[in-house]
Amino acid sequence: MITCVVHDVVNPERIDAFERFAQAWMRLVDRHGGTHHGYFLPSEGASDAALALFGFPSPADYEQYRARFGVDPDFVAADRIRDESGCVVRYDRTFMRSLLLER
Repeated sequence: MITCVVHDVVNPERIDAFERFAQAWMRLVDRHGGTHHGYFLPSEGASDAALALFGFPSPADYEQYRARFGVDPDFVAADRIRDESGCVVRYDRTFMRSLLLER
């Protein structure tokens, strides 16, 4: 299992667009073999940070998903929400592995 952690800096004035963008990506991850654990958005205060967690069974599965970027019409449409609304100021992506409590 490979887990992707995405840290987004969002435009607070465009949070509705960000939520549409996030919903689209959650569906795409799930439809293409991954498991999306959700987007975590600011709930109070002046925060502009959002976090997404999703995983794929293997790096190869993730690469098959990534191959659709910029090509598959649904992926292009999801990116269009972000690009046209300006809801994401910047983002970074980190890949992690789980370390769970041994029992």
